Amino acid sequence: MKPSVKKIPDLHPKFFWDFRFDKIDWEGGYKMVIGRIIERGGQDQIDEIVRFYGRDKVITAVRDEISFLPNYAIEEALKFFPELKKEEMYCYLNRRDKPYHWI
Repeated sequence: MKPSVKKIPDLHPKFFWDFRFDKIDWEGGYKMVIGRIIERGGQDQIDEIVRFYGRDKVITAVRDEISFLPNYAIEEALKFFPELKKEEMYCYLNRRDKPYHWI
């Protein structure tokens, strides 16, 4: 019987420079992983997180669960996932740069 090998996505450690790569909880930390790749990755990395997590989970995380992405990453997410609408994305609705009233 083979020892169980924990599957991890095929992503370069450079995307997670501020983490101990061998200690990342890929399942529990999926929002961090997906957000980091949307923000800093390219098509190959996007394809890999979709392969690893499944398209539905990635889209749900980007639309409903990730609380912050910079504006350029929101635009990238819209290119990667045309079914997303900016106005439905939690990170867009939660932007810090949107106008608000002081009073």
